[in-house]
Amino acid sequence: MGGTTTKIGLFSSEGKLMDKKEIPTRVAMGRKSVFQDIAACIRTLTQDHGAALSDCSVGMGVPGPIDETGYADVMVNLDMYDFYPGKELSELLEGIPVKAANDANVAALGEMWQGGGRGYKSLLFVTLGTGVGGGIILNEKILHGAHGLGGEIGHIWVNPDEPETCNCGGHGCLDQMASATGIVRNAKRFMAKAEKPSALEKFDNLTAKDVFDAAKAGDEVAEKTVDYCMGFLGKNIADVTYVIDPEVVVIGGGLSKAGQYLLDVVYNHYKRYPKLKKCLSDFRLAQLGGDAGMYGAARLALEEK
Repeated sequence: MGGTTTKIGLFSSEGKLMDKKEIPTRVAMGRKSVFQDIAACIRTLTQDHGAALSDCSVGMGVPGPIDETGYADVMVNLDMYDFYPGKELSELLEGIPVKAANDANVAALGEMWQGGGRGYKSLLFVTLGTGVGGGIILNEKILHGAHGLGGEIGHIWVNPDEPETCNCGGHGCLDQMASATGIVRNAKRFMAKAEKPSALEKFDNLTAKDVFDAAKAGDEVAEKTVDYCMGFLGKNIADVTYVIDPEVVVIGGGLSKAGQYLLDVVYNHYKRYPKLKKCLSDFRLAQLGGDAGMYGAARLALEEK
């Protein structure tokens, strides 16, 4: 479920995607209408493929913390509060099993199952886009945490000297440093202090992609920006590794399109920490793109069968 659209896929019990649809998330119509739309789409998909609804189970990823009981306190992007999303959808589908979890955690599960983390049982998934998100899988299970906050690495404080306020109210969150927004903001700061001209100066609406492209081409300001911002991410991943010791770190989100260059910069910062040298996690790029959450939701559904 997203604030604009919701992706719904029909999977076989072996994990093969048979069909998928994308429908608008009509937030303005209220929670009841949103869930009715989802239920109707699920019915259509099963009917189109001759599957009995009673033989199905459903997994769903939602944009907000969910505890292990399935309770969601707040989903700001959907204007939904204080409810059990899985239970609500199940009641619209004749009571078939529905399991809900946080969308980043569900995407992590999808990447472990069929993506960049395939073959591993423990994983740290990092999403880099307009913000920084994360999900943790241990022994093939989502680490939800007591309040559904497991994996929320984006709001770990990494730079107390950051003057601007994060949308969470803090200062110096990883989100402010390693997100696309943070990269652009820091690139502008470095440009203002640079003694030599930068290729970034030609952009009226500078993007993180522009910064990465210029860094790959050898632009000094861009290289400095990427190294600075990804340094915070590398340290953050090292800190998390000390706690959960994952087999693999999978990096996804829009910024992961920078490919091996991004992975190498982050890994080079990560491996600097001495106690990790004999137990370094593998680093991989995500493979499922925008469908990771859908695959993870399918894995959740299979766990309910």
